Amino acid sequence: MAREHDSQQAVPNMPGMRPDSGGVTRRRPLRKQHVEETVEVAVPVRTAYNQWTQFKTFPRFSTVVLGVEQLRPTVTAWTIGYGPLRRRFAVEIVEQDPDSYLAWRGLEQHPSHQGEVEFRPTESGGASVTVRLLLEPHGVAKVLTGSSRAAQVTARLVRRELHNFKQFIEGLGQEGGAWRGTIRNGRVQHDHPEPPRSRVAQWPVG
Repeated sequence: MAREHDSQQAVPNMPGMRPDSGGVTRRRPLRKQHVEETVEVAVPVRTAYNQWTQFKTFPRFSTVVLGVEQLRPTVTAWTIGYGPLRRRFAVEIVEQDPDSYLAWRGLEQHPSHQGEVEFRPTESGGASVTVRLLLEPHGVAKVLTGSSRAAQVTARLVRRELHNFKQFIEGLGQEGGAWRGTIRNGRVQHDHPEPPRSRVAQWPVG
């Protein structure tokens, strides 16, 4: 089911924070104005999540993503294009929970954007994938993208990309890789943090 929200509609349970299943409040990046699209895929949640987070494979099914480059553990550079148009921008993953949730924000300034994707199991054993995208343009771009027409175009694009992902992962039947880490506030969380290092170089042990 596709849904488009305008600036007069409040997004349910999205005041800027979100409680997870354990009752811990985490950041939810989206606020009032956003585009939301959902698709159901005939693979388990774990498979859909694992494949989605293999960002470098997006050009294999996307009609607009031309390339993805890993810059840092939580930062990637995306090159998108349509026809003769090309654009490259950096994206930071701010929150990531395996098999559940991923939130990102654009690092460019004009315009900026935020987004999130949620993964939920379906009764049939498949997965529901929901993408929400919020654009925060500035200046002239704000006037141009603030119209309902721009929201409709963005919604159609997201819907098409989700459909392409559905065909891609269902055709594969299994993920082509996986990264099962957790990210909080743009930082990778380690299960076993490194012990503090001595300030004295080559300090003897024992």
